[in-house]
Amino acid sequence: MRFVVVTGLSGAGKSTTLNFLEDAGYYCVDNLPVQLISEFAKLLSENDEIERAALGIDVRTGAAFDELETALEQIKAMGISYEILFLESDDHVLVKRYKETRRLHPLAFGDRIEVGIERERKKLSNIKKHAAHIIDTSQMLTRELKAEIDKIFVSDMDYKNLYVTILSFGFKYGIPSDADLVFDVRFLPNPYYHDDLRPLTGADKAVSDFVMSFEEAHVFLDKLEDMIAFLIPNYISEGKNQLVVAIGCTGGKHRSITLASALYERMSKYEDYGFKLEHRDIGKDSARGK
Repeated sequence: MRFVVVTGLSGAGKSTTLNFLEDAGYYCVDNLPVQLISEFAKLLSENDEIERAALGIDVRTGAAFDELETALEQIKAMGISYEILFLESDDHVLVKRYKETRRLHPLAFGDRIEVGIERERKKLSNIKKHAAHIIDTSQMLTRELKAEIDKIFVSDMDYKNLYVTILSFGFKYGIPSDADLVFDVRFLPNPYYHDDLRPLTGADKAVSDFVMSFEEAHVFLDKLEDMIAFLIPNYISEGKNQLVVAIGCTGGKHRSITLASALYERMSKYEDYGFKLEHRDIGKDSARGK
């Protein structure tokens, strides 16, 4: 039997994840009292009809949550294997989600949401250390989270323990606040000054061919790929599970899109990690009538 314990920060997607697992054939129970977890696991292990099960548990259980590690040790002592899936998100994302749903944080106790999140992080710090899988949902769409859950718990594919977003942007619209690494490609000739290329974007072949016609673009990509390939395993060893690589030009329409797309194509061959490509400002000029 495969037994998954789903936990993590409130608002990070635990209920959504349990729904995905249930749809995939897992027997799911949410927020079972901690005192009943070992008995629940024992009953599952004795039921030959249940091959996969998932248990959602979080700080809503109150003071009893502090007994979770003890309950898991009891399960282990009974010879029942389990794996912990820990879901987390950045503080500003969690605050936004709580404000949108107008729900109260379970540990806020009348204080600000940020205070409740800080208390929860401290309370979950030990259980996070024992997690087999940690997924940061800060920048994930629902379908992207479902894809990761399917890979890990349905298709039994190797878990992508680092998710890398390669993001193009325009400096005139500001540097992305969530960027870990920022690279400026304004040293390359600007297609904007060519009338036939100005209305196009880096997603168009004509612009891409123009940008990549310069040797400097290829040298830049070679060095950037080499550096990111070096950094990724070192970031993982320090516990990082999400990386945002931002590549910017003036308007985020030509050079940055070309280089971000080319980098994504190169990095996608590193199958041990997950990659996605985003163009933050690709349509902003046209939206402003420029």
